[in-house]
Amino acid sequence: MKAHVLVGMSALEVAEHDRLAAAARRVDGTVGHLQIGDPSLSTELTRLADAGATTISLAGVSLGPTAPAQSWLRRVAGHWWRERDGVRPEVRVATSVLRNDLDALDGDALRDVLGLARPVTGAEAALDSPAWEDVPGHRHQVLVCRGPRCTAAGSDRTMAALDRALGDRSLGDDDVLVTVTGCQFPCNHAPVVSVQPDDVWYGRVVPDAVDEIVTHHLVGGTPVASRRLDRTRGRTLSTPDLPTAQPIADTEDPS
Repeated sequence: MKAHVLVGMSALEVAEHDRLAAAARRVDGTVGHLQIGDPSLSTELTRLADAGATTISLAGVSLGPTAPAQSWLRRVAGHWWRERDGVRPEVRVATSVLRNDLDALDGDALRDVLGLARPVTGAEAALDSPAWEDVPGHRHQVLVCRGPRCTAAGSDRTMAALDRALGDRSLGDDDVLVTVTGCQFPCNHAPVVSVQPDDVWYGRVVPDAVDEIVTHHLVGGTPVASRRLDRTRGRTLSTPDLPTAQPIADTEDPS
């Protein structure tokens, strides 16, 4: 039995699960997610293998700019294949990622992409690496909500704008660690972004707001009062105040 799986590569495809599923049905296939969403790629591979699939072809889907590299699809598939107990199906990974033209591809076009898939061999890179041993030395962790309301309000564009703003200032994980989350609950203020350990929450963080938050808070050390949400609920008078945010050293070339 042959099986086809379209694999969402990022949080954006989790929000677009129905769109992926509609495309997968055009090739009698199913959907898995590389991160955050369900079913995970590993869970879907196990389900198909247990159901008797002898060949499973995977094609990554990236509908936005923040997905990990294509190599991660082979890495995760290779890890699953090495760890699989019992009979292992042949797992094949397409050489190209499906992008925003997904809806325009009919079943034949999708089969062409899946038909170019190459089998994993078990020699793919492992999931661990010495470079990932230590917690990054970041001063701030920025949590970007990708719950259903925030996603509907455009938090995918917020995430992309944040990546650009940090990249423009040469700030990486050792400065600001950006993490996608599920619902952070003050949904009426979507898209919601929170900054830790400063315990600062921002609402309606549309792309135009991102540069202001990066400049004044993440770099300058001063939260943006006009965009900050109230965080007094649930606190007691004995709760100590957190230290004042510290600015990040200027990493831009002074020339």
